[in-house]
This record gives sequence, structure tokens and C-alpha cells, in this order.
Amino acid sequence: MAHIALSTSASASATLLLPFNRGAKQWTNKLFPGFPKRYGTGFSLFPNKVVRYVGSGATVANRGVVEISEGEKAPRSYVWQDNKKPRVCILGGGFGGLYTALRLESLVWPDDKKPQVLLVDQSERFVFKPMLYELLSGEVDAWEIAPRFLDLLANTSVQFFQDRVKLLHPADHLGMNGPSRSRCGGTVHLESGLLIEYDWLVLALGAESKLDFVPGALEFALPFSTLEDAHKVDNKLRTLERTNFGKGSPIHVAVVGCGYAGVELAATVAERLQDGGIVQAINVDTTICPTAPPGNREAALKVLSSRKVQLLLGYFVRSIQRVGNAEASEKLTDSGAVPGIAAEHDHEKYILELQPAERGFQRQIIEADLVLWTVGSKPLLPLLEPGDKPHELPLNARGQAETDETLRVKGHPRIFALGDSSSLRDSNGRLLPATAQVAFQQADFAGWNIWAAINDRPLLPFRFQNLGEMMTLGSNDAAISPSFIEGLTLEGPIGHTARKIAYLIRLPTDEHRLKVGISWLTKSAINSVSSLQSTLSKVLSGS
Repeated sequence: MAHIALSTSASASATLLLPFNRGAKQWTNKLFPGFPKRYGTGFSLFPNKVVRYVGSGATVANRGVVEISEGEKAPRSYVWQDNKKPRVCILGGGFGGLYTALRLESLVWPDDKKPQVLLVDQSERFVFKPMLYELLSGEVDAWEIAPRFLDLLANTSVQFFQDRVKLLHPADHLGMNGPSRSRCGGTVHLESGLLIEYDWLVLALGAESKLDFVPGALEFALPFSTLEDAHKVDNKLRTLERTNFGKGSPIHVAVVGCGYAGVELAATVAERLQDGGIVQAINVDTTICPTAPPGNREAALKVLSSRKVQLLLGYFVRSIQRVGNAEASEKLTDSGAVPGIAAEHDHEKYILELQPAERGFQRQIIEADLVLWTVGSKPLLPLLEPGDKPHELPLNARGQAETDETLRVKGHPRIFALGDSSSLRDSNGRLLPATAQVAFQQADFAGWNIWAAINDRPLLPFRFQNLGEMMTLGSNDAAISPSFIEGLTLEGPIGHTARKIAYLIRLPTDEHRLKVGISWLTKSAINSVSSLQSTLSKVLSGS
């Protein structure tokens, strides 16, 4: 267990990052009278190392961020404020990770058992992913759906560390389960070189888009699952809109995948481009959203048809190539498509080769100015050190950790996994979908079960409760099928309003909900006044 020794006893040459609280400032100033105030809640004895440490109680100008450059690679150990209290390390700040941390904060703890919670994420912002589409339509601002972790955790005792997970060294196994303060659960190794020793670990690292299984997709297609992805797509659309302005030639957008993400993206982009664009949605199934309630599917089909989205169902993308205009037009002509589509453009275009998934369909070649990818994902669980084979996590074929009903990883009583990092089946034996709704509910159970484990109480089995399904279909359109009223589907403006209210309620903190609620009400009032003025102007001009 050499890796545990490193975490418990740092050598003289190791760098320590100490999470200072308010009472620590006095002795800090005495020991280090020249210590710069700008380092906030953490500091490094080697100021030339690259680490970003963020403490939730920061009050200094840089908000408690320590910037350290990459240099020496000697392992460094994170020092918890109180090793007598349970130490909970949460990897991933999505719906599963952040909401578990907030759940732990909200529970009532005995004074000596309230755990220290450290949240680690590679980004500085939490992203409310179901509303990324509203960034493209201009309905929301980035701060509303992507607040900074620092701001969300400012009034909590949860510490935040911006870094990437490199290795996981679990030290627990069946038979070691006992009081949290008496045994260490293992260590986490971050890319910055920092070692974090924990008593309890939560794996909520989410997943990333998988584009490497189709030639050309990784190079030429844009995924849509992160805030950075949304900004890239928005910037690309802005560029295309500027380039094509006044030319009368439509922008061709290909959306790969017609699950919820693909349909929502196709509907949003088609509404944005209107008559200035042609959106083609490709799906291997012969229907869109095959697992969706019929009401949602019918509402989506109606909207896609009204916006002239071309559905290419029963096809999969075989390859994507970037070609010059002449070559693109030649390929289209050879495939039987209308020639000359690319002739009026001087920017890059892409050729997608579509292979039929069923008999009776003809191979197709389509051209696009922008390719958006919404199919395939891979979990981001950390790799284990090769020498730790006896204690490695049980993973399924997709790379998700197999858990029991209490969300604990099988064979590892100190590790919980949820969201995309977890492989859990419902009472019918079906794998739970990797959705925000599932991760949101699992976070509530994970927080409670960690409380129960620390206080030697029985853990609760997780039971997913399907509350219904929602999808956005544009700036004033959505579809909602609540599970508690069979056959009911709210669509159009009513569905849109209900969806926004439902998501407003699910935002992480009361403070953020209040700010966003005020912002949305203000925008709604402005839009209503603008619409009224427009209507009055038309009436007056007509009279």
C-alpha cells in the first residue's frame, strides 16, 4: 500500500496544499509574514507548479484560485483540515457529483461526524445540460445554466478543486467495511500530481461524446454535450450566417442521431436558420426518439415537419470527408443528387456517406456546411494503476462501474458510483438510462447512504421514479409527457413554460434559482411588451 503511505506522510520535498479556513489566517500570517494575500484558501510551497485549487470560502480578488506552473513532478498530498472527521471526495461536478455534495451539506450531522467534502471537476462551471439548446436560440445566458462552482458553493463548507482525475487507488475491498474514521478508503491521483486520500469516494465523472468509431467524425463533426461544445456550434453558426448573408444560398446542417438530443438540436437549429438553412437529421432507426412516449414523438414530428427538417431514417453514417467545392459537387452529381449545390460557397464543406441500415434503401451521399454529432458516449472513469489488479473496479462493456442497489461499487464498500459512471438495472433488469433525471435522483440517495454509512445506519436501495420526459422544440415550443397522467402531453407554449418552470426548480441552489427566476421573468416581460408593440404597430398601419 505504498500509495497510501504517500498520502498520509508527505516527504520534505513534497508540496502541501492546505485548505485554510477563516481561523487559520492568524497563524498563517505569523508563520509566513510575506505570504501573498492573493493566494486565498490554498498555497503551495513550490509556487512554480501547475495546480488550480479553489476553496468555497474564498474572499480575495482572485476568488481563491491558486495558479501554479508545470514543473517538478514529485507527488504532493492534499491535507484535509481535520483528519478525525470523515473525508468524502467527489469526482465530477455534474448532476450526480454536485447534487451529492449539496445533499451532504443539507443533512443533519452529529458535530464530530459531519464529513469534509471535496469536489473535483475539470471545469470551473457546473452545466445544466438539458438547457444547452437554449444557448443556440438565445433564450438563456451562459451564467444562468452554467454558474461557477465557486458561486454555488460559496455558502457551504464544500471545497472545490479544479483538476482532472488521472488514477484511482482503491484500498477497500469486501471485509474492510467499518467505521469511516478508522480505515482509509484509498487515494485519488490528479493530473496536477496531487494525491487525495479519502474515506468515501463518489464517482460521478459523467461521459464524453464518442466520435472515433466513424472515419472523419472526430476531425470534422462537432459534438453537443458540454458548454464548450455549445459555444463552438454557436460560433460556427454565426460564421455561416455572416458568410451566407445576402447570397440567397441556404446553410446545410447535418445532425447525426435522432434521439432526444438530435431532435432537440435539429428543431432548435432549424428554427434559428429558418428559410436560410436546410437541416437534415440522420438516424439508424426508422423512427425518431424510439424510446420516447408517443405524445412527445408526435409533437416532435409535427414541429420538425413545420420547419422542413429532412429526416433520413434507416441510415448510419459510414464516413465524413472534408472536400473542396469542385470535388463536393462532382461527388453529389455522381450519387444522383442535385448538382451545383456547393458551387456558390467558398468555405469548407463536408461529404457524408450514408449506408442503409435496412434492405430496400439506397446508399446516399449528402453535403453539409456543418455536421453535428449526438450519438455515442463513453464514461470517464479513471484508470487504475496496473499493480492494483486485485482491487480494480468491476466495469461493464461500456466502462461503467457495476453497483449494487445502494449505489456502492460491487466489492468496494467505500466507493459510490452514479450517473454515467454507474451501471445499475431497474426492477425489470433493464439498464437505467444515462439521463439527468436518473443522476439527479441518484445523488439524493448517494448523499443519504453516505450519511447512513458514516453513522452506522442501514443503507437504502435506490429506486428510480420516472417523473416523465421533456424535450425542447424551439424558443416557444416544447413537449412534456408526465408519468403520473397517462396519455397526457403538454406541447407548444404551454409545454415550453412548464418545462422552464420544472428546470428552474431543479437548479442547484436557492440563490441561483432566485437570480435565474428574476432574469427569466424580466426577459418574459420585455418580450411581451415587444410583442404587444409589434401587434399594435401592425394594427395601426393596417388602419
